[in-house]
Amino acid sequence: MAHINLPEGLPGIRGPMAFRPQTAKPLNELAEVLLRSENSLTRGERELIATYISSLNDCFYCQHAHGGIAQHYFQCDINYIDAVKKDFESTTISIKLKSLLSIAASVQKGGKQVTPQQIEKAKNQGATDFEIHDTVLIAAAFCMFNRYVDGLGTWAPQERDIYVERGPRRAQEGYLNFDLYK
Repeated sequence: MAHINLPEGLPGIRGPMAFRPQTAKPLNELAEVLLRSENSLTRGERELIATYISSLNDCFYCQHAHGGIAQHYFQCDINYIDAVKKDFESTTISIKLKSLLSIAASVQKGGKQVTPQQIEKAKNQGATDFEIHDTVLIAAAFCMFNRYVDGLGTWAPQERDIYVERGPRRAQEGYLNFDLYK
C-alpha cells in the first residue's frame, strides 16, 4: 500500500505522476530526451542503462518496465535482460556499452565514484563525450525515478510478462503521452 493516497490502479511511477501532473510533465520530458531523442546510443542501449540502474537500486517496477522496452529494442528474451542485470561483463553487449554500464554503476553509488580510468576506458572503446554525458545523466535520473517510485511505496504487478507485453507500446508511444497517467 502506498505511503500517500495515490490514484488506484496505476502501478509504479504512474500513480505518483497522476497524483501530481505538474511534476509528471517535466519528468516525462526528461525521460523522453534521455531515452528517445536523437543520439549515437541506440534507444535500446539507453533503455538498458535505465534497466541496469533500476536493478542496482532494486526498483522492481522500473527495472521490469524499462527492461521490457529494452527487450523490444534488442529483440531478445527476458533471460538476456536478466543476464545483463546480473553480470553484464559476461554478455554479448558491446565493449563500449559495457564500459558505459560500468560508469553508470559508479554513478548509482555516488557521482564521485566515477573514475578517470573508467572515462578513459570508455573513450578508448569509442564512447563520445555526449554518450558519457548521457550515460551519467540517465544513471542519475533513474536513481531519482527509482527513489520516487519506491519512496512513495507504490505497487507493481509481479507478473513480468505484463512488462514484456507493454514494452513495444511504450517504445512506440514514448514518454510524453500524459493520458496514460489519468
